[in-house]
Amino acid sequence: MKNRKINYLRNSLLFGLIILINISCERDLSDEATNATFPRTAEVFIDAPVAMGSDFYFPYGGSKPTAWSVDSQVSYRGTASMRFDVPNANDPEGSYAGAIFRTEGAGRDLTGYDALTFYVKASQGVNIAEFGFGEDFFPNKYITTITNVSVGTNWQKVIIPIPDASKLVKERGMFRYAAGSQGTNSLGYTFWIDDLKFEKLGTILPLSASIMNGTNVTRSTFVGVTSTVTGVISTFNMPNGINQSVSIAPAYLNFVSSNPSVATVNDAGVVTPIAAGTATITATFNGQPTTGSLIINCTGTYVNAPTPTLNPSNVISIFSDAYTNVPVNYYNGYWQPWQTTVSNDFSVLGDNVLNYTNFNFVGIEFSSPTVNATSMTHIHLDAFIPGPITPGRQLRVIVVDFGADGVFGGGNDTRHSTTFTATTPTPVVSQNWISIEIPFSAMPGLLNRNNLAQIILEGGDNSILYVDNIYFHN
Repeated sequence: MKNRKINYLRNSLLFGLIILINISCERDLSDEATNATFPRTAEVFIDAPVAMGSDFYFPYGGSKPTAWSVDSQVSYRGTASMRFDVPNANDPEGSYAGAIFRTEGAGRDLTGYDALTFYVKASQGVNIAEFGFGEDFFPNKYITTITNVSVGTNWQKVIIPIPDASKLVKERGMFRYAAGSQGTNSLGYTFWIDDLKFEKLGTILPLSASIMNGTNVTRSTFVGVTSTVTGVISTFNMPNGINQSVSIAPAYLNFVSSNPSVATVNDAGVVTPIAAGTATITATFNGQPTTGSLIINCTGTYVNAPTPTLNPSNVISIFSDAYTNVPVNYYNGYWQPWQTTVSNDFSVLGDNVLNYTNFNFVGIEFSSPTVNATSMTHIHLDAFIPGPITPGRQLRVIVVDFGADGVFGGGNDTRHSTTFTATTPTPVVSQNWISIEIPFSAMPGLLNRNNLAQIILEGGDNSILYVDNIYFHN
């Protein structure tokens, strides 16, 4: 089954931003910029949305869809501002606020600008998880994001550098944000944004860049199982003299493989192993080498998880190509602030696999609607760890029921955690599929299973975990 993901507070790792401005000379435009005829409108919101069309606000999954509005009572200057009401964490309409602002039509030519700027203030001192641009839901090629922005009760200017404006010939993703209540004891608050526009400042200086967060990361993988370069970060000297590190989309860089006969890499940082062996992926940004690398250790042909053989009438499937799956909110909610896990899902010979990289824990939610599994006796999943196993490595499987009200945090949620290690009857091993079967009778902490809504996997050490065939069965 294809993986549906939300982009909440991501990382993530949500690929981010920066800018490349030469102090002494103008940068040549990329080939795709030749003969560009797209509008060069700089303004996104000045008292009202500017040239955005009639359908431009797209909330993230799990966010409160009514969080954004136009406020005619508050403004930095002019007559109105954008208002964002971040909900309480247990708000049934959504546990956070987050969305993209995507202009209608083919997009805008932003090659003449070097930053997205705006003014912001909040009802109290808060840290906003993400501000950025470049996300249009497809292909999201040039996402640019700053994270953990400190916002006070007075208006302040925020500057988001454009990493390489020559690439933004027809950009549709004008703005993106994500804000939760992790730092406010799960209580909601409000913030306002005004004078949102692209500018040519000419006072932003790129300093350095890195991939894989500046480290040399080794991934054990298989032929045809793709990996994506992550942790793309660059540092800029901002107009106020402060150095700011930001995440940038891989497409802003130029990549090279040390051994293309083993693994190739495209301009979006997607690495495809094609033969057994080792290849090192490195990059340059603005002509300068980045720090960090991705070392691909391809061990050969991928082996699929065992094909389930149970009768479909005895199965409630969450993720499997062998059965029809129930509606799933997401397979990776990316729960801040501690989660490092990101998704790099793949398909081999028609078999779709959940691929969690930088795995420490991950949440799968299926709460719309919840699942009644009272007639089921077990939960099953297949897991595969392609890399080496550290001593004492554990894998925990947590099943969560939302209680009679069917909502998270309603006071009647119950859960049970089952831990597997190298010494248990179902050991955690490397390079082999682990078929995990847990009977509900062995879950005393799970008081009910009328409203099952989450499966949480924990115990990673920032390694890689493949998962397939997740289902309840009798």
